[in-house]
Amino acid sequence: MALEHAILVSLLEKPGSGYELARRFERSIGHFWTATHQQIYRVLKRMEADGWVDARDVRQRSRPDKREYSVSAAGLSALTGWLHEPVQPESVRHELAVKVRGAAFGDPAALIDEVERHQRMHRDRLARYLAGERRDFGGSGTAGDPGAEAFGPGDPDAGRELQHAVLRGGIAYERMMIDWLDDVLATLHRLASRRRPGPAGGQPAGTDPASDPASDPAS
Repeated sequence: MALEHAILVSLLEKPGSGYELARRFERSIGHFWTATHQQIYRVLKRMEADGWVDARDVRQRSRPDKREYSVSAAGLSALTGWLHEPVQPESVRHELAVKVRGAAFGDPAALIDEVERHQRMHRDRLARYLAGERRDFGGSGTAGDPGAEAFGPGDPDAGRELQHAVLRGGIAYERMMIDWLDDVLATLHRLASRRRPGPAGGQPAGTDPASDPASDPAS
């Protein structure tokens, strides 16, 4: 997916200025696509030049005037065509997972602080997602039944339903990562404890001197 498509989706949901788009990317759109302010402004200019978005100057009271963008007919056609294109499943490139495997050839305990740092980041992100769900959708959509809707009486529009579905995916992913990191930490602590010296100081904990050929007087 190109940044253009994420911008088109956001502007179809609600027209806005470049600044307002950037704020959305920091919040809800950031659940599935990230971009810097500079990237958004640069791509917006190109989309306007290509005729994918229309722009108009909006006067504001007690604020500077803003340039508001909306999707043009050409932009909607481009998005519709893209929606019909197949999307390949994402390939996983997880540097921390490679480090976890590499710890077998170093000191597993040295990785504990880094895994704990990742765990804190995922917990913070999960807390933000849950707060956003409570704010925007009533907050009960992932309790018990992950597919249960949290809306009040009446059917929500398709946009809100699908926004909530994406947010539930982000919540599920963060919970999965936290569970996995809990498992990794428990494994690292267990392996680190095996490497600690035993009571006599000469053997690692769990090592049986009788099984060491060098300790056999007959050898």
